[in-house]
Amino acid sequence: MFDKNKVKLGIAPIAWTNDDLPDLGGENTFEQCVSEMALAGFTGSEVGNKYPKDTDVLKKALELRGMEICNQWFSCFLITKPFEEVEKEFRSQLEYLRTMGAKVSGASEQSHSVQGMTDTPVFGHKYVMNGQEWETFCSGMNRLGKIAKEEYGIALTFHHHMGTVVQDEAEVDRMMENTDPEYVSLLFDTGHFAYCGADPLKMVKKYADRIKHVHLKDIRREMVDKVKAENLSFLDGVRMGTFTVPGDGCIDFDPIFKVLEETGYEGYMLVEAEQDPAKANPLEYAIKARKFIAEKTGL
Repeated sequence: MFDKNKVKLGIAPIAWTNDDLPDLGGENTFEQCVSEMALAGFTGSEVGNKYPKDTDVLKKALELRGMEICNQWFSCFLITKPFEEVEKEFRSQLEYLRTMGAKVSGASEQSHSVQGMTDTPVFGHKYVMNGQEWETFCSGMNRLGKIAKEEYGIALTFHHHMGTVVQDEAEVDRMMENTDPEYVSLLFDTGHFAYCGADPLKMVKKYADRIKHVHLKDIRREMVDKVKAENLSFLDGVRMGTFTVPGDGCIDFDPIFKVLEETGYEGYMLVEAEQDPAKANPLEYAIKARKFIAEKTGL
């Protein structure tokens, strides 16, 4: 069983209100979101688009519910924008995260990403970096990670994601091989590995020593197959229900939890399962996820 003093549980607001598809959960308020997170038994949250920008207001709202910010998504454009421009935006986020007491930043390279394009199939249409772009990307990640660690005390974790330039096993391998473990860690996402055809268990075994944030996400295999067969976009899949909470899809989490436990994982494990809240009640699914994790991990 995991050590409750070293591993905490969080949940992402994307189940209540979707940043990429604002009509999904558009009626759900920030207060409802964090109240239901706490009611379901979670103590950590990532940052959503409805969260107050004023850190004092946000801190008070979270503290009233026994919660904290544990990570925030950061969109990198290392291969399409000047590094100085990316650095400026990154420093702004790091200041925010440090103020909120967070220890992790989750970055995703969004240059040429198709994840937000509703008219582009997610399978077979992603951009593939050339050698020079790989060099620019990896060196940029190292520079950002060095800034995060040495100046802000925050770990830079990289979030592999469907529709982006670092999506599949080979791309993650290349990124990990060409970045400095001192400055770049992995945000291990079970759902995105399974979605692209990689084996989440194989990947957690391979990179356990570099994982500093975990997204617990399940997939509905029949929906992923439909997205692939019908050439649908990533966001089409989200609307259909490609993702769900751990224990409600096809991923076997038992051996994954075992590897994380045996290798001494410390940090947050965060449920992230973007669905249409009109079809999948966020509180109901949050409680379902919390019960599943408790049964499997003792947390």
